[in-house]
Amino acid sequence: MDITRDVILDLLPLYLADEVSADTRALVEQYLKEYPELADIAKESEAMKLPEDESFTLNQEDMMNAYKEAKRFMFWRTIVLAAIISFSILALLALGLIGAAYFFNGGL
Repeated sequence: MDITRDVILDLLPLYLADEVSADTRALVEQYLKEYPELADIAKESEAMKLPEDESFTLNQEDMMNAYKEAKRFMFWRTIVLAAIISFSILALLALGLIGAAYFFNGGL
């Protein structure tokens, strides 16, 4: 089976993230030795790696502000949902009354 450039390009992100098996790593490295232009692409991609996640701690005031904001969001979400449900029920009742009036008046 012939390994194409496209296959190596598909494997390259996993190779650079160090998430491939030893066999795949050897295959990609062998291919990169044979094709220097692809090795240059790999080097450029590796140089563009994002920094690791930076950990930070929240103080008590920041946590309380986040909690209050989430609570406020949930309150307004509940209000809007209740309004939508109420409007839907009223609309269905109105349609039911109109239908009942139409039915009892002999269908005009």
